[in-house]
Amino acid sequence: MTAYARRERQLLADLLLSLGPDQPTLCEGWTTRDLAAHLVVRDRRPDASAGILLPPLHGHGERVRLAKASQPYQNVISELRTPPWWSPVSNPLLDEVTNVVEFFVHHEDARRAQPSWDVRPLDQGEEAALWKAVRMTGRLALRRARIAASVRSEGFGSFTVGDSSAVLSGPPGEIALFLTGRKDAAQVSLSGDADRLRNASLGL
Repeated sequence: MTAYARRERQLLADLLLSLGPDQPTLCEGWTTRDLAAHLVVRDRRPDASAGILLPPLHGHGERVRLAKASQPYQNVISELRTPPWWSPVSNPLLDEVTNVVEFFVHHEDARRAQPSWDVRPLDQGEEAALWKAVRMTGRLALRRARIAASVRSEGFGSFTVGDSSAVLSGPPGEIALFLTGRKDAAQVSLSGDADRLRNASLGL
């Protein structure tokens, strides 16, 4: 089985290194340095990354991330390339499950924030891996936003949350970007009650 999460990790590390530490990303307020530090902390500091889900721990997590971001950029990128084997999210048993969307989306965060970009062609296997993950995380994103919609990707399938005429369709990677809050950058089609999707506060 191809390790798509690992491949996206390395492609992202290459891109971040070539861009340098001070370029914008699609993550509001974050430069490439901030994004790299976030991913290293996610890999290595579960006490800090817990703040993503638990608001009382957010301050601690942000302090740890800023401390990592203050380190030499090349060192941070080196750590990003090689997560420890014991990482709770990037260990060999869970890497593909927990990281295929994470690293695809953050790779696109860095790519699509630059002045010129186009949609990367993905092989069928990576699209299938992204769709498998999107079926799980997409339902969660829509339920959190209290949005009913059907999500469809030609050749991969569909799923529905609630009862609504809103339809989101596109390639799996583009749907992943939309459902994680990158709505302006995602190349998707909206139909039916499309305003519900356009105005939804989406993200994971």
